Amino acid sequence: MHIVALHNLKGGVGKTAAAVNLAAQAAEAGIPTLLWDLDAQAAATWCLGAQARLAKPPRKLFRRKAPIGREAARTQWDYLDLLPADESLRHLDDLVAKGKDGGRLLHGLLQPFSENYALVVLDCPPSFSRLAEAVVRNADRVLCPLIPAPLSLNAWRQMAGHFDRKRYGRDKLRPFLSMVDRRRSLHRTWAETPPTTLRGCLSTWIPYATDVERMSVRRAPLAAFAPRSPAADAYRRLWTELAEDLDTRP
Repeated sequence: MHIVALHNLKGGVGKTAAAVNLAAQAAEAGIPTLLWDLDAQAAATWCLGAQARLAKPPRKLFRRKAPIGREAARTQWDYLDLLPADESLRHLDDLVAKGKDGGRLLHGLLQPFSENYALVVLDCPPSFSRLAEAVVRNADRVLCPLIPAPLSLNAWRQMAGHFDRKRYGRDKLRPFLSMVDRRRSLHRTWAETPPTTLRGCLSTWIPYATDVERMSVRRAPLAAFAPRSPAADAYRRLWTELAEDLDTRP
């Protein structure tokens, strides 16, 4: 089972859109996929037409007093299941902090899913946290969407430096450009030649598009209502690039 996380220190960079569309592309390829919405804002849950509610409180699930597998629910798309968010996930970092080893705790929760899924996509809340560290420890790849701007590059440097110092993020982090507006000269320049400091940057970039914003209205991935759009094609290419990268993971 592959584990792919979507993470960034900043919000509003297209993280959830990427998580939903990559999971949908994997499912469309016939790969049994679980999207786990770890963000209390529940944007991924909303975009897949589900309710942001868990049957059991996260404190029971993370302390393994209740089976987390029962929280996974089918979506209307074949091969795509969802483990929805819950507003109480805002306290999730405290639950991870109380564990002796957050990475081991999350590993124990993820492993049973390998019986039913070949891919788990984690949509993470934007922050530096113990949860983020646990996610990076367990993920095969951590994708970081970046808007082409100096502040985004600075956030990337902080994130890469932090996880490198922890010695478990090296070679897992994969930045990619998101919300690229080719009307802007800086966006065009970065899309053609990303900064050299973006180590491991994926070549596919995601355009700024109204169709992506419509996901929250249609409550569906792009492949379901705008499959021929430039944004849908970009996510399709991003998934192909990611799948090839996963096949060569160390």
